[in-house]
Amino acid sequence: MWRVAAIAALLATSARADTVFVSDEALDVVHVIDGGAARKTAEVKVGKRPRGIAASPDHKTLYVAVSNDNRIDVIDVATLRVVGHIPSGPDPEMFAMSPDGKELFVSNEDDNLVSLIDIDQRRPAREVSVGIEPEGVGASPDGRLVAATSEGSSMVHLIDRARARLVETIAVDTRPRFVCFTPDGRRFWVSSEVRGTVAIFDSTSFQRVAVVDFDEAHLAETVQPVGIAFSRDGRRAFVALGRGNLVAEVDPETFRIVRSFATGQRAWQLALSPAQDRLYTANGLSGDVTIVDLAANRVMGTVTVGGRPWGVAVVP
Repeated sequence: MWRVAAIAALLATSARADTVFVSDEALDVVHVIDGGAARKTAEVKVGKRPRGIAASPDHKTLYVAVSNDNRIDVIDVATLRVVGHIPSGPDPEMFAMSPDGKELFVSNEDDNLVSLIDIDQRRPAREVSVGIEPEGVGASPDGRLVAATSEGSSMVHLIDRARARLVETIAVDTRPRFVCFTPDGRRFWVSSEVRGTVAIFDSTSFQRVAVVDFDEAHLAETVQPVGIAFSRDGRRAFVALGRGNLVAEVDPETFRIVRSFATGQRAWQLALSPAQDRLYTANGLSGDVTIVDLAANRVMGTVTVGGRPWGVAVVP
Protein backbone atom coordinates (compact mmCIF):
# COMPACT_ATOMS: atom_id res chain seq x y z
CA MET A 1 0.00 0.00 0.00
CA TRP A 2 2.82 2.39 0.84
CA ARG A 3 4.24 1.91 -2.66
CA VAL A 4 0.95 3.01 -4.22
CA ALA A 5 0.90 6.11 -2.00
CA ALA A 6 4.53 6.91 -2.83
CA ILE A 7 3.89 6.60 -6.57
CA ALA A 8 0.79 8.78 -6.30
CA ALA A 9 2.73 11.42 -4.40
CA LEU A 10 5.50 11.39 -7.01
CA LEU A 11 2.99 11.76 -9.85
CA ALA A 12 1.30 14.65 -8.05
CA THR A 13 4.66 16.38 -7.60
CA SER A 14 5.52 15.91 -11.28
CA ALA A 15 2.14 17.21 -12.44
CA ARG A 16 2.06 20.32 -10.25
CA ALA A 17 2.32 23.39 -12.45
CA ASP A 18 5.11 25.91 -12.17
CA THR A 19 5.64 28.61 -14.73
CA VAL A 20 9.37 29.00 -15.21
CA PHE A 21 10.80 32.09 -16.89
CA VAL A 22 14.34 31.87 -18.24
CA SER A 23 16.20 34.84 -19.73
CA ASP A 24 18.30 34.12 -22.82
CA GLU A 25 21.14 36.55 -23.43
CA ALA A 26 21.83 35.22 -26.96
CA LEU A 27 18.31 35.01 -28.39
CA ASP A 28 16.92 38.15 -26.68
CA VAL A 29 13.88 36.31 -25.35
CA VAL A 30 12.46 35.01 -22.10
CA HIS A 31 11.60 31.32 -22.43
CA VAL A 32 8.39 30.16 -20.72
CA ILE A 33 8.42 26.59 -19.39
CA ASP A 34 5.74 24.43 -17.79
CA GLY A 35 7.72 22.97 -14.92
CA GLY A 36 5.31 20.13 -14.20
CA ALA A 37 5.22 18.95 -17.81
CA ALA A 38 8.92 19.77 -18.37
CA ARG A 39 8.30 21.49 -21.70
CA LYS A 40 8.66 24.93 -23.21
CA THR A 41 5.30 26.55 -23.92
CA ALA A 42 6.10 30.06 -25.16
CA GLU A 43 8.69 32.79 -25.39
CA VAL A 44 8.54 36.55 -24.91
CA LYS A 45 10.62 38.84 -27.09
CA VAL A 46 12.48 41.43 -25.00
CA GLY A 47 15.36 43.85 -25.44
CA LYS A 48 18.97 43.05 -26.20
CA ARG A 49 20.91 40.70 -23.93
CA PRO A 50 18.45 39.89 -21.13
CA ARG A 51 20.14 38.61 -17.99
CA GLY A 52 18.83 39.34 -14.48
CA ILE A 53 15.19 38.37 -13.96
CA ALA A 54 12.74 38.44 -11.03
CA ALA A 55 9.00 38.30 -10.33
CA SER A 56 7.07 40.76 -8.21
CA PRO A 57 5.94 39.56 -4.75
CA ASP A 58 2.39 39.01 -6.06
CA HIS A 59 3.74 37.03 -9.07
CA LYS A 60 1.80 39.21 -11.52
CA THR A 61 4.76 41.04 -13.04
CA LEU A 62 8.15 39.96 -14.30
CA TYR A 63 11.16 42.26 -14.50
CA VAL A 64 14.06 41.56 -16.87
CA ALA A 65 17.36 43.44 -17.10
CA VAL A 66 18.18 43.95 -20.79
CA SER A 67 21.81 44.95 -20.57
CA ASN A 68 22.49 46.26 -24.06
CA ASP A 69 19.39 48.48 -24.04
CA ASN A 70 20.11 50.00 -20.60
CA ARG A 71 16.67 49.26 -19.21
CA ILE A 72 14.40 46.88 -17.32
CA ASP A 73 11.63 45.32 -19.40
CA VAL A 74 8.31 44.75 -17.61
CA ILE A 75 6.28 41.65 -18.56
CA ASP A 76 2.68 40.95 -17.61
CA VAL A 77 2.67 37.33 -16.42
CA ALA A 78 -0.97 36.71 -17.37
CA THR A 79 -0.67 37.88 -20.99
CA LEU A 80 3.06 37.23 -21.55
CA ARG A 81 3.41 40.68 -23.07
CA VAL A 82 5.98 43.41 -22.46
CA VAL A 83 3.92 46.22 -20.94
CA GLY A 84 6.60 48.74 -20.10
CA HIS A 85 10.25 49.73 -19.86
CA ILE A 86 12.12 51.25 -16.95
CA PRO A 87 15.39 53.17 -17.51
CA SER A 88 18.01 51.51 -15.36
CA GLY A 89 21.28 53.27 -15.98
CA PRO A 90 23.99 51.74 -18.19
CA ASP A 91 24.47 47.99 -18.65
CA PRO A 92 22.17 46.51 -16.00
CA GLU A 93 23.18 42.94 -15.27
CA MET A 94 21.66 41.69 -12.02
CA PHE A 95 19.14 43.24 -9.67
CA ALA A 96 17.20 42.50 -6.52
CA MET A 97 13.69 43.55 -5.61
CA SER A 98 12.80 45.10 -2.28
CA PRO A 99 10.57 42.86 -0.15
CA ASP A 100 7.77 45.43 -0.38
CA GLY A 101 7.94 45.35 -4.19
CA LYS A 102 8.49 49.10 -4.46
CA GLU A 103 12.11 49.29 -5.58
CA LEU A 104 14.64 47.51 -7.75
CA PHE A 105 18.32 47.55 -6.84
CA VAL A 106 20.28 47.31 -10.08
CA SER A 107 23.99 46.80 -10.71
CA ASN A 108 25.30 49.15 -13.41
CA GLU A 109 28.49 47.44 -14.46
CA ASP A 110 29.89 50.15 -16.75
CA ASP A 111 29.52 53.01 -14.26
CA ASN A 112 30.39 51.18 -11.01
CA LEU A 113 27.03 52.07 -9.51
CA VAL A 114 24.02 50.50 -7.84
CA SER A 115 20.83 52.24 -8.93
CA LEU A 116 17.80 52.27 -6.63
CA ILE A 117 14.82 52.38 -8.96
CA ASP A 118 11.35 53.53 -7.92
CA ILE A 119 9.01 51.09 -9.67
CA ASP A 120 5.91 53.34 -9.53
CA GLN A 121 7.83 56.32 -10.91
CA ARG A 122 9.69 54.03 -13.35
CA ARG A 123 13.01 55.77 -12.98
CA PRO A 124 16.24 55.55 -10.98
CA ALA A 125 15.62 57.58 -7.85
CA ARG A 126 19.04 57.26 -6.20
CA GLU A 127 22.52 55.94 -6.98
CA VAL A 128 25.35 54.56 -4.84
CA SER A 129 28.95 54.31 -6.00
CA VAL A 130 30.54 50.91 -5.45
CA GLY A 131 33.57 48.98 -6.69
CA ILE A 132 34.67 47.94 -10.15
CA GLU A 133 32.15 46.01 -12.27
CA PRO A 134 29.28 45.50 -9.84
CA GLU A 135 27.31 42.34 -10.54
CA GLY A 136 25.41 40.43 -7.87
CA VAL A 137 22.80 42.28 -5.81
CA GLY A 138 20.79 41.03 -2.83
CA ALA A 139 18.27 42.60 -0.47
CA SER A 140 17.82 41.65 3.17
CA PRO A 141 14.38 40.21 4.06
CA ASP A 142 13.54 43.27 6.17
CA GLY A 143 14.45 45.59 3.29
CA ARG A 144 17.01 47.46 5.37
CA LEU A 145 20.20 46.41 3.60
CA VAL A 146 21.27 46.00 0.00
CA ALA A 147 24.43 44.01 -0.74
CA ALA A 148 26.32 44.26 -4.03
CA THR A 149 29.40 42.45 -5.27
CA SER A 150 32.05 44.09 -7.44
CA GLU A 151 33.76 41.41 -9.46
CA GLY A 152 36.61 43.64 -10.66
CA SER A 153 37.70 44.66 -7.16
CA SER A 154 36.73 41.44 -5.30
CA MET A 155 34.54 43.18 -2.75
CA VAL A 156 31.02 43.11 -1.38
CA HIS A 157 29.38 46.43 -0.49
CA LEU A 158 26.62 46.94 2.11
CA ILE A 159 24.20 49.77 1.44
CA ASP A 160 21.71 51.33 3.84
CA ARG A 161 18.58 51.38 1.69
CA ALA A 162 16.78 54.20 3.52
CA ARG A 163 19.72 56.58 3.22
CA ALA A 164 21.11 55.21 -0.05
CA ARG A 165 24.49 55.23 1.65
CA LEU A 166 27.39 52.80 1.64
CA VAL A 167 27.93 51.53 5.20
CA GLU A 168 30.53 48.79 4.78
CA THR A 169 32.90 47.32 2.17
CA ILE A 170 34.37 43.85 2.67
CA ALA A 171 37.15 42.12 0.75
CA VAL A 172 36.11 38.69 -0.56
CA ASP A 173 37.62 35.99 -2.75
CA THR A 174 38.37 36.55 -6.42
CA ARG A 175 35.57 37.51 -8.82
CA PRO A 176 32.48 37.56 -6.60
CA ARG A 177 29.41 36.88 -8.69
CA PHE A 178 26.34 36.57 -6.50
CA VAL A 179 25.14 37.60 -3.06
CA CYS A 180 22.08 36.24 -1.25
CA PHE A 181 20.67 36.80 2.24
CA THR A 182 19.39 33.86 4.24
CA PRO A 183 15.58 33.84 4.70
CA ASP A 184 15.93 34.90 8.36
CA GLY A 185 18.23 37.76 7.37
CA ARG A 186 20.94 36.80 9.86
CA ARG A 187 23.59 36.11 7.24
CA PHE A 188 24.48 36.70 3.62
CA TRP A 189 26.40 34.42 1.27
CA VAL A 190 28.81 35.58 -1.44
CA SER A 191 29.99 33.30 -4.26
CA SER A 192 33.47 33.81 -5.75
CA GLU A 193 33.71 32.26 -9.17
CA VAL A 194 37.47 32.17 -9.75
CA ARG A 195 38.48 31.10 -6.23
CA GLY A 196 35.74 28.45 -6.06
CA THR A 197 34.26 29.49 -2.70
CA VAL A 198 31.17 30.82 -1.00
CA ALA A 199 31.84 33.08 1.99
CA ILE A 200 29.20 33.48 4.71
CA PHE A 201 28.92 36.76 6.66
CA ASP A 202 26.96 37.96 9.68
CA SER A 203 24.45 40.64 8.61
CA THR A 204 24.92 42.73 11.77
CA SER A 205 28.65 42.62 12.46
CA PHE A 206 29.64 42.00 8.80
CA GLN A 207 32.18 39.48 10.09
CA ARG A 208 32.98 36.36 8.10
CA VAL A 209 31.36 33.30 9.70
CA ALA A 210 32.53 30.50 7.42
CA VAL A 211 33.78 29.61 3.95
CA VAL A 212 32.61 26.72 1.78
CA ASP A 213 35.52 25.68 -0.50
CA PHE A 214 34.12 23.84 -3.52
CA ASP A 215 37.52 23.68 -5.19
CA GLU A 216 38.94 21.83 -2.21
CA ALA A 217 35.96 19.43 -2.25
CA HIS A 218 36.93 18.18 -5.75
CA LEU A 219 33.33 17.85 -6.93
CA ALA A 220 34.44 18.41 -10.53
CA GLU A 221 37.57 19.30 -12.46
CA THR A 222 36.36 22.91 -12.68
CA VAL A 223 34.00 24.56 -10.20
CA GLN A 224 32.78 28.12 -10.49
CA PRO A 225 30.28 29.05 -7.77
CA VAL A 226 27.76 31.56 -9.09
CA GLY A 227 24.01 31.52 -8.32
CA ILE A 228 22.75 30.85 -4.77
CA ALA A 229 19.24 29.92 -3.63
CA PHE A 230 17.71 29.01 -0.26
CA SER A 231 14.59 27.08 0.56
CA ARG A 232 11.95 29.30 2.15
CA ASP A 233 12.49 27.77 5.59
CA GLY A 234 16.24 28.30 5.32
CA ARG A 235 17.08 24.64 5.89
CA ARG A 236 18.49 23.97 2.43
CA ALA A 237 20.95 25.98 0.35
CA PHE A 238 21.92 25.43 -3.27
CA VAL A 239 24.88 26.78 -5.24
CA ALA A 240 25.24 26.60 -9.02
CA LEU A 241 28.80 25.61 -9.92
CA GLY A 242 29.05 27.07 -13.42
CA ARG A 243 31.35 25.07 -15.67
CA GLY A 244 31.44 22.33 -13.07
CA ASN A 245 28.02 21.40 -14.54
CA LEU A 246 26.65 20.80 -11.06
CA VAL A 247 24.45 22.25 -8.36
CA ALA A 248 25.74 21.62 -4.84
CA GLU A 249 23.52 21.45 -1.79
CA VAL A 250 25.07 22.95 1.35
CA ASP A 251 23.80 22.57 4.92
CA PRO A 252 23.23 26.18 6.10
CA GLU A 253 24.07 25.29 9.71
CA THR A 254 27.20 23.15 9.34
CA PHE A 255 28.28 24.59 5.95
CA ARG A 256 29.07 21.08 4.77
CA ILE A 257 28.37 20.00 1.20
CA VAL A 258 25.50 17.52 1.44
CA ARG A 259 25.18 16.33 -2.17
CA SER A 260 25.37 17.50 -5.76
CA PHE A 261 23.13 17.27 -8.82
CA ALA A 262 24.35 16.96 -12.41
CA THR A 263 23.12 19.76 -14.69
CA GLY A 264 23.68 20.95 -18.22
CA GLN A 265 26.80 22.86 -19.20
CA ARG A 266 27.60 26.00 -17.23
CA ALA A 267 24.85 26.07 -14.63
CA TRP A 268 24.62 29.81 -14.02
CA GLN A 269 21.52 30.81 -12.09
CA LEU A 270 18.88 28.78 -10.28
CA ALA A 271 15.52 29.10 -8.53
CA LEU A 272 13.17 26.98 -6.43
CA SER A 273 9.52 26.40 -7.21
CA PRO A 274 6.95 28.16 -5.00
CA ALA A 275 6.07 24.76 -3.51
CA GLN A 276 9.78 24.24 -2.76
CA ASP A 277 9.72 20.79 -4.34
CA ARG A 278 11.66 21.55 -7.52
CA LEU A 279 14.85 23.36 -8.48
CA TYR A 280 15.50 24.84 -11.91
CA THR A 281 18.91 25.77 -13.33
CA ALA A 282 19.74 27.85 -16.41
CA ASN A 283 22.60 26.17 -18.31
CA GLY A 284 24.24 28.71 -20.57
CA LEU A 285 26.50 26.57 -22.73
CA SER A 286 24.18 23.64 -23.40
CA GLY A 287 21.12 25.80 -24.03
CA ASP A 288 18.85 24.01 -21.61
CA VAL A 289 17.21 24.01 -18.19
CA THR A 290 17.71 21.23 -15.63
CA ILE A 291 14.81 20.27 -13.32
CA VAL A 292 15.66 18.70 -9.95
CA ASP A 293 13.11 16.90 -7.77
CA LEU A 294 13.97 18.10 -4.26
CA ALA A 295 11.72 15.56 -2.54
CA ALA A 296 13.44 12.58 -4.15
CA ASN A 297 16.80 14.38 -4.54
CA ARG A 298 17.17 13.39 -8.16
CA VAL A 299 17.29 15.09 -11.55
CA MET A 300 13.82 14.88 -13.13
CA GLY A 301 14.75 15.99 -16.62
CA THR A 302 16.01 18.64 -19.00
CA VAL A 303 14.18 21.15 -21.18
CA THR A 304 16.06 22.28 -24.29
CA VAL A 305 15.48 25.94 -25.15
CA GLY A 306 18.53 26.87 -27.26
CA GLY A 307 20.52 30.07 -27.04
CA ARG A 308 22.31 30.94 -23.81
CA PRO A 309 19.99 30.66 -20.78
CA TRP A 310 21.05 33.01 -18.00
CA GLY A 311 18.53 33.78 -15.24
CA VAL A 312 15.53 31.96 -13.76
CA ALA A 313 12.32 33.08 -12.04
CA VAL A 314 9.42 30.81 -11.07
CA VAL A 315 5.78 31.62 -10.29
CA PRO A 316 2.89 29.32 -9.38
